[in-house]
Amino acid sequence: MTPQPNPQVGAAVKAADRKHVFHSWSAQELIDPLAVAGAEGSYFWDYEGNRYLDFTSGLVYTNIGYQHPKVVAAIQEQAGKMTTFAPAFAIESRSEAARLIAERTPGDLDKIFFTNGGADAVEHALRMARLHTGRPKVLSAYRSYHGGTQQAINVTGDPRRWASDTGTAGVTRFWAPFLYRSRFYAETEEQECARALEHLESTIQFEGPGTIAAIILETVPGTAGIMLPPAGYLAGVRELCDRYGIVFILDEVMAGFGRTGKWFAADLYDVTPDLMTFAKGVNSGYVPLGGVAISGAIAETFAKRPYPGGLTYSGHPLACAAAVATINVMEEEGIVEHAAKLGSEVIEPALRDLAERHPSVGEVRGVGMFWALELVRDRSTREPLVPYNAAGEANAPMAAFGAAAKGAGLWPFINMNRTHVVPALNITEAEAKEGLSALDAALAVADEHVA
Repeated sequence: MTPQPNPQVGAAVKAADRKHVFHSWSAQELIDPLAVAGAEGSYFWDYEGNRYLDFTSGLVYTNIGYQHPKVVAAIQEQAGKMTTFAPAFAIESRSEAARLIAERTPGDLDKIFFTNGGADAVEHALRMARLHTGRPKVLSAYRSYHGGTQQAINVTGDPRRWASDTGTAGVTRFWAPFLYRSRFYAETEEQECARALEHLESTIQFEGPGTIAAIILETVPGTAGIMLPPAGYLAGVRELCDRYGIVFILDEVMAGFGRTGKWFAADLYDVTPDLMTFAKGVNSGYVPLGGVAISGAIAETFAKRPYPGGLTYSGHPLACAAAVATINVMEEEGIVEHAAKLGSEVIEPALRDLAERHPSVGEVRGVGMFWALELVRDRSTREPLVPYNAAGEANAPMAAFGAAAKGAGLWPFINMNRTHVVPALNITEAEAKEGLSALDAALAVADEHVA
C-alpha cells in the first residue's frame, strides 16, 4: 500500500496521545512517539507519508508481518461466530490452537495453559514450578529479560529490574555464558560452556539444592543481546536440573515460533525443558496471547489437585483463532524454513561484511531472523560505544545512530550498545537488502565515535 499523507489527522492523533496515553518504560515528558497511520507486510508509515522498513517486527512479534490477509480473515470469521467465551469451557479455536502448538513443542510438552502475553506466562510457569517442587527459590541469568509484571521483572537480569526489585522475591542470579564479554576468563566456546556450568552448579550448591524450585533461561536471550548458548550448555543445565530435582524453564517468548529458523529455539539444541513459555510470534501479535507448555510430570501434579491460577481471557477465542491461522500460514508458506535460509544465505553474510567495513561493530551474532551487532568504541579493548545503561548525553552516539537509521528509512531495534536485526520472518530478499543498506549508512555515524 502507498501511504497517503494526512498531517492534520496525524497531528490530532499525536495531540490525543500526548494528552492521555501513559507510555511504558518512559519518562512521559521526554518522549516523542511517532504517529503511525498504517502498516502492511514489513513496512509501516506515518501521517506525513514517510515509510519505514520495520527491522523490529513490532517488539519482535510480527513474525509474519503486518496485516497478513489470512490471519485478518480468521479473526473476522471468529468474531462473526463467537467473539468471546469463558476459559472453563471447551471451544474450537482454543482446542485447535493448543493442539497445533503442542504438535510443535519439543518432547512431552503437550499441555498448554493460555495467558494474555509473555510476562504472565512467566508468572504462571514460576508458580507451577514452586507448587510442583514445594521449594521457594528461582535462579535466573543476569543478561536476561522475562517481562514487566512483578515476578517476571524480578527474575529479569537487565537494568529494567532495578526500580522494582524488592530483594524478597526469592530470586538468585548467575552468569550465563557469553564469550565476547566472558565472566569466566574463557578463550574458547568450550571453556566458556564448561566454566559457566561449573559456576551454575556452585551457585546451586551454595544456595541449597533443596530450596531451588526452578532455573529459568531464555533459550536465546533476546533484548539482552541475542547470545547463542555454546554447544552443550543447555544440555548441561538440563542435566543439573535432573540431578538436583529442579524444574527447567525455557523462555521462548521472543525466540519461539520460527524466529531462529526452527519452530522453537530449543530445537537447535535438542533439549526439552519441563516448562516453556511463549507469546509474541504465536499469532504475530495480532491479538494478545501467550502461554505455558507443560510437561507430563508437571501436568500430573495438577491432575487431581486444582491449579491455583487463571485469567479471565485465558485462551480468548479471537486470539486463539489468530494463532491457528498464523501457525497454518507459517506451515503453508514455509516461513520457518524461509527464515533459516534467508538468515544463513543473506542476513549473516551481509552483517559479517558490515563488521569488516565498520570499526564500530565489535561482534556479529545470531541465527535465522535473530541477529545483533555489538557496537564498540574500540575493537581491541571491546569498550562499549556507550556506558552500560547509558541515558541522556552519555547515550548520544547510540541516539545518533538510531536517528541515522530512521533517516534512511529503517526503523531499528536498539538496546544499550546493540542494534538488533529482527525483521518479519517472511521478509523478502530485496527488502532485507534494502534494510541492510540503510544499516550500512547508519553505521557510518557510529564509526565517528570510534576511538
